[in-house]
Amino acid sequence: METVKSSPPNPSVPTYNAASPSFFSFLFTPSPYCRTYHIHNQPCFEKQVEITEKTTMAAGGGGKSDDFQPFPVKDQLPGVDFCVSSSPSWPEAILLGFQHYLVMIGTTVIISSILVSLMGGGNVEKAEVINSVLFVAGINTLLQTLFGTRLPVVIGASYAFVIPTVSIALSRRYTYIIDPHERFKHSMRDVQGALIVASFFTMIMGFFGFWRIFARFFSPISAVPLVVLTGLGLYAQGFPQLARCIEIGLPALVAVVFLSQYVTHLIKSKHAVFDRYAILFAIAIIWVYAEILTAAGAYDHRSPKTQFSCRTDRSGLISGAPWIRVPYPFQWGRPSFNAGDAVAVIAASFVAIIESTGTFIAASRYASATPTPPSVLTRGIGWLGVGILLDGLFGTGSGSTASVENAGLLGLTRVGSRRVIQIAALFMLFFSVLGKFGAVLASIPLPIMAALYCVLFAYVASAGLGLLQFCNLNSFRNKFILGFSLFLGLSIPQYFNEHLLISGHGPVHTRATWFNIVMQVIFSSPATVAIIVAYFLDCTHSYGHSSIRRDSGRHWWEKFRNFSTDTRSEEFYSLPGNLNRFFPSF
Repeated sequence: METVKSSPPNPSVPTYNAASPSFFSFLFTPSPYCRTYHIHNQPCFEKQVEITEKTTMAAGGGGKSDDFQPFPVKDQLPGVDFCVSSSPSWPEAILLGFQHYLVMIGTTVIISSILVSLMGGGNVEKAEVINSVLFVAGINTLLQTLFGTRLPVVIGASYAFVIPTVSIALSRRYTYIIDPHERFKHSMRDVQGALIVASFFTMIMGFFGFWRIFARFFSPISAVPLVVLTGLGLYAQGFPQLARCIEIGLPALVAVVFLSQYVTHLIKSKHAVFDRYAILFAIAIIWVYAEILTAAGAYDHRSPKTQFSCRTDRSGLISGAPWIRVPYPFQWGRPSFNAGDAVAVIAASFVAIIESTGTFIAASRYASATPTPPSVLTRGIGWLGVGILLDGLFGTGSGSTASVENAGLLGLTRVGSRRVIQIAALFMLFFSVLGKFGAVLASIPLPIMAALYCVLFAYVASAGLGLLQFCNLNSFRNKFILGFSLFLGLSIPQYFNEHLLISGHGPVHTRATWFNIVMQVIFSSPATVAIIVAYFLDCTHSYGHSSIRRDSGRHWWEKFRNFSTDTRSEEFYSLPGNLNRFFPSF
């Protein structure tokens, strides 16, 4: 059976004029490929189905025309309401942007709460660090959507930096400091210095084109384990966190699934309301429910751990947050530098590069963009390095990565608009300055956020599974690469994490602490382990065989290897204001 090829872009569609003098007209002008892609491709798709049906009927003696028909391969995901260069109306875009802000704030609170408490900080320091993370995340998201990949991705705090930051916070060098506030400031300065050094590694990988070399040999068969485990690798932040308060988390999960997947089919409406704003409705309903339980005294005599997870008045953020405070560089003092800390954080930044690449690929699918050219990926990694530099300057305590949960929200809402993410970035900046208002939203019980993650991380994993359409699944080579990389991507991190919990240190336990942390950081990341295995096997296993290029799906992505080969790349990924003249993409 022959593979059905996707239709090329319609040549009659007008394209963006690169010489246009208006910066803002380019930013807010919907892409013609987004608005008309499905309309122009529909006749071609119907014609292909008609030809295949006639062939099947002729060969099979007049069987049913819709039996055993393969689905056509799509390099742009169909069914998306608004793609990367288009946008809904302003009121709808503002609501969707606020929804993206609510989704990313959960990870911000979780990471900041863990790190600040270990550093010796209290509620005041925790509120200030959360506001700093939100402020820097808003800046980084705007930079990424304007000058980076141009994809609708949120840049926020990364779990990859938790291990090296915790090792710094628990270092013996602070044992002589009695005052907790002083200990917090000293450890934060060490983290700042390590982040600043690590940012130069990330910027070199991106702006000097080293990540482009890696991406040029990337194929769909090796991208599948990366994207799948970018979502599935965060499973510990889903149901295990939800179960900390099951009477709140489980209803939140049911509400999100019911509103997003079932209500739209039960209530016929021309406007997508419940599925598009399922997150807002679910948070509002379950938050009110949690407030009622708290006010009724349901948790008055429960354990402190249960009260912290279930009560709506135990976060301490509202009392600790200032009314108005603008984060500024070096707010904790002058950064200090330690070679061992820097190497450990560089390893974390490498993991952030890997996981961000998986998120970029998922976001490009849910934004109905074409596969991201290697030059655009390396450009995005370069700006991710700038984001980590800002983390070090402002003292957020953690480096940055592309937010997995927000990429999943693109799939849930079917809105992959760049403008919506930029509005979300403005919400981050606004609520980071108005600390009290931001603290109210940040005090949402974490089991509610964990319920959202169960759905949103699953969407990212399914984006990776969608890349299998480019691969030959009847190839035993592909079956081995997929199964082996996915299994090791889950098994090796599980071994490293279990060893750390049981023994108090990782399986690599030498006298060089920095080396132990580097190994623990890299091999605790499922996406990193999976891509190392899959990429190595794809580039070495039977590489010279004539069928490998087609079986791995490499021939589908070859036309996007160079930026200018496909005209749609310019529509989705070119820089605003005709900046491509000064920063060309090859």
